Amino acid sequence: MPATLAFSLKQARRLALAAQGFNGRQPPTVKAPHLNRLIERLGLLQIDSVNAVVRSHYLPLFSRLGAYSLDLLDQAAWSSGRRRTLFEYWGHEASLLPLSMYPLLGWRMQRARRGEDIYQQLATFGREQQQTIRRVLASVEEQGAVAAGSLSTREDKAGPWWDWSAEKLALEWLFAAGEVTVAGRRGFERLYDLPERVIPAAILQKRMPDEAEAHRSLLLHAAGALGVGTEKDLRDYFRLSPTDARPRLAELVEAGQLQMCEVVDWRQIAYCLPQPTVPRKVIASALLSPFDSLIWERSRTERLFDFRYRLEIYTPQPKRIYGYYVLPFLHNERIAARVDLRAERAAGQLAVHAVHEEEPGLDEEGMLALAVSLRRMASWLGLARVQLNCQRESAARLGMALAQIGCD
Repeated sequence: MPATLAFSLKQARRLALAAQGFNGRQPPTVKAPHLNRLIERLGLLQIDSVNAVVRSHYLPLFSRLGAYSLDLLDQAAWSSGRRRTLFEYWGHEASLLPLSMYPLLGWRMQRARRGEDIYQQLATFGREQQQTIRRVLASVEEQGAVAAGSLSTREDKAGPWWDWSAEKLALEWLFAAGEVTVAGRRGFERLYDLPERVIPAAILQKRMPDEAEAHRSLLLHAAGALGVGTEKDLRDYFRLSPTDARPRLAELVEAGQLQMCEVVDWRQIAYCLPQPTVPRKVIASALLSPFDSLIWERSRTERLFDFRYRLEIYTPQPKRIYGYYVLPFLHNERIAARVDLRAERAAGQLAVHAVHEEEPGLDEEGMLALAVSLRRMASWLGLARVQLNCQRESAARLGMALAQIGCD
């Protein structure tokens, strides 16, 4: 079936930015409904443990809504009662997702129980260690929310993820299978409990769609969150396989729920929701988490923004090009710079270790916008100042912009 719509690259960029929540005014005071509406729109927030600036799941909300209380997300993710609106599961990697999406992930839990679509180590453990799994599940049933460390029977200190204790492996298998869920976190350590003690009964009682229906729903949600995307873009959003996604995409097009389209210079056919509205322009300035859903699919980021991005945390320092924890800087419709940042909490400062402008660079207005973004981020994190720890020309220009807005 031929594509019936065609977009320029600029139009595709605007569709993507608007779909991702970068085309609206920031509320003067961010409240729980603002946060919940945005997460429903995005579908999920990816969780990552690195705390060089702030843990990654907090950043996408700040990038779109502006300064907000971190307690709002903590309550939505890990509190009890009506304030809890999110759950943890494997969405796009480890993720926070709206409770409304819980039934759509039931197929993934069922596959995990069968040892499919999970890490091979967990699949093997699930086949060979059911007695340990049942013992750990009984402990959770008896004790309530527990951490893996409190159940561990190993005497030596736990190592990295591939050196987990048997009890931790059992909990991770149970989590993947949906037999336990994350009730809360202690620091960054998960506390596991039974779903019926965490997930509202109204959600657990909802009909679980079959695999095909769930995949169609997830692909539609991805299309809405991306604005426009190829088959790979759409299936990657919730980590669907080609085998799962391709027939469902064809069904959605046939039903008129998705529309095939072309984007100039993209080799693959793309998809969008019917009758998309392309904004005339997008005005936004934001520092982005490395795991922001706007840019987490790196090949799409290159196609949309002509921006090649790789996180260099695990690259030896002498081989790094841009820095340890580099945040892309979105300015209007471009990713215009990269900023290597660290929240140095003991010193009360947001430290800028490097600034790299993307061609054709930042004009005076763009550099001022970057300075404002840094100042706002420092304030949001409770840091007194922005500290420049770099010597490049870009840093000198940034320093002048910071001085212009009254920063140290």
